[in-house]
Amino acid sequence: MTRWLLALLAALSFALPAQAVDEADLLPIDEAFALTATATERGRIELNWDIAEGYYLYRHRMGAEVVSAGFKANPLELPDGIAYTDEFFGDVETYRGAVTGVLTGAAADGTRQVELKVKYQGCADLGICYPPHTKTLQVSLPAAATGSAPAAGLDLLAPRGSGLFGPGSGATDSLPLPEEEAFRFEAIVDSADQLLLRFTPAPGYYLYRDRSSVEVRGEGISAGAIGWPPSTSHFDEHFGDVQVYFEPVDAPLPLRREHTNAATVTVVANFQGCQTDGICYPPMTREVTLSLPAGGRVGAPSGANLSASPSAKDGFAPEGAPTGIVVALLLALAGGVILNLMPCVLPVLSLKALSLAQGGGDRRKARSQALWYTAGVLASFAAVGAAALALRQAGLALGWGFQLQQPGVITALALVMVAIGLSLSGVVAFGATLAGTGQSLAQKSGPAGDFFTGVLAVVVASPCTAPFMGSALAFAFAASPAVAIGVFLALGLGLALPFLLIGFVPALAARLPKPGAWMETFKHLLAFPMYLTAVWLLWVLAKQRGADAIGLALVGVVGLGLGLWLWEKARWKGVAAKTLAALVIALSLWPVVAVQRMPAPVRAEAISDGAVEYSAQRLEQLRRDGRVVFVNMTADWCVSCKANERSVLGRDAFKASLERAGAVYMKGDWTNVDPEITAFLETHKAVGVPLYVVYPRQGEPRVLPTILTQGIVDEALAEAAR
Repeated sequence: MTRWLLALLAALSFALPAQAVDEADLLPIDEAFALTATATERGRIELNWDIAEGYYLYRHRMGAEVVSAGFKANPLELPDGIAYTDEFFGDVETYRGAVTGVLTGAAADGTRQVELKVKYQGCADLGICYPPHTKTLQVSLPAAATGSAPAAGLDLLAPRGSGLFGPGSGATDSLPLPEEEAFRFEAIVDSADQLLLRFTPAPGYYLYRDRSSVEVRGEGISAGAIGWPPSTSHFDEHFGDVQVYFEPVDAPLPLRREHTNAATVTVVANFQGCQTDGICYPPMTREVTLSLPAGGRVGAPSGANLSASPSAKDGFAPEGAPTGIVVALLLALAGGVILNLMPCVLPVLSLKALSLAQGGGDRRKARSQALWYTAGVLASFAAVGAAALALRQAGLALGWGFQLQQPGVITALALVMVAIGLSLSGVVAFGATLAGTGQSLAQKSGPAGDFFTGVLAVVVASPCTAPFMGSALAFAFAASPAVAIGVFLALGLGLALPFLLIGFVPALAARLPKPGAWMETFKHLLAFPMYLTAVWLLWVLAKQRGADAIGLALVGVVGLGLGLWLWEKARWKGVAAKTLAALVIALSLWPVVAVQRMPAPVRAEAISDGAVEYSAQRLEQLRRDGRVVFVNMTADWCVSCKANERSVLGRDAFKASLERAGAVYMKGDWTNVDPEITAFLETHKAVGVPLYVVYPRQGEPRVLPTILTQGIVDEALAEAAR
């Protein structure tokens, strides 16, 4: 029972982030925000929202306009809402329970019905926000009274409507076009190994360069790198400082061919754009089928750049470097192997090494352990990859380590580490030891323990980003789902590779120490890295939700310790004793849910280490001023980030380098969900943190490797200051 309880604890590490963003937990939007409209007078229409418990509407995201003739409307009038600091929009006003908006106007003689287009947006307390929702309503007007006067306060000279979000929101006067008219996509064959693409935004619309990608589907034919023309720098309220196109874009697309035969291919374009000072459309996909003639070259296309860009120094490619499928798989494999050396994975790997040493030279057992461990790693990477891809497809920009932004996940992981530590300390004996130590106090092993070791290794690996991982994952998130899952599996294979080699290569296994009494002492020593890992996780939780969350988590830790101790004492007793122990253990899990519902503390404007807090507006102003800017996107749960800050960014040499370049050090904290920082990561095609970007006085920014050295930083800042 205890084995499965602890497996459930670790499963929470994966389940909670999905729970936090699972649309299945939400009411349909029309149930969450039930909208009705009634005309109480010919010049007054009341819009009534009945808001379900646990949901709220944003005042600044509500608006209405008349889309039929015969009714001249003023802007929608809304009462004051509840002041609230929102993690997505900052200081806002919200409504709960119910709210009524009033649309005043003048109805023309003979007008009996008015058609309204109402737009609103709200969120659930679960932490999920609905996309902006538009609803069309037909409202019947009462009959005209003789001698009626215009509605009080009506401005008969006001323009028709004020946009869907009311005055001052920057919305355009015209209604948005259908997406097929707002953004056109065409593709033609230029030669046997190159296509020509054309993206055409309608006048008054623009296309995001960095949110556009193209895939070519055909047997033995794939896409190279798009030859984008120069774009326009634009500050966008949705994604901050971005590169966009306001005019039609013609871009060559070289093809990578494995044969020279004639073929039929499907060009799949994914892109996103906005109405200038208006709405943003969700990501769009268009497909065009083309017939390629025979000919061309076999191999890399002339326009593709499969190697690192000039900014890729010291053997690391920038996060957005274009790469082929084979290169991406090799990078993922190498990144997985290096992940074994990262500090977040070492404690679990020490347990696995102990398990293999306990095998006593049993080759069959060693192979079985290696295979089950690999199965756990691969299954976990596939699950994480599928979840991230599905959520990104749903419009959520998520990447590596995204689950650690959820305080419930952090708490669950802390409890898992405490449970493992108590097991290693001898407080409780598990039938098939958690974390795949390969044994129990009864000296019994099984596949479940080995499989779960792989699961746990992936869970604790998420705070770390190894070299080569960034480029591989960036390729995965831009590729088809099948290719993306392949990259995740290659990453998992790299993580499991050392133990596969030990299990199947006798010469390597022979180098392991022989079993003996030392192993019991070593097992007890391994408990302390587990306890320290739990302490680190609680420190991260304090950063995410404050001291109250730490108190709740510590109650859970004590409760879990008590429950496991009671379970060990009840091992040979009756059902009542075991039931009491199970109840205590179950109650100890309550803080996992409780901390997830706690609000995040208010962030300070300034950040330590002489840095300024990141904001897209501030970065844009610094760039206009011609300043060099070093941007550090970090998170408290990111071990790689903290290692870089301790070894490079927190030292006097880094500060001296900033001074020589006259650079501003800007820092963004992605410990919690932050849409503005997520948009910055998306702009630079980064799949997570750390992300280091150096902006020169003039020219394009440069992305630095995920593992920094002082030499890399000095060279980048000196070049930016020229």
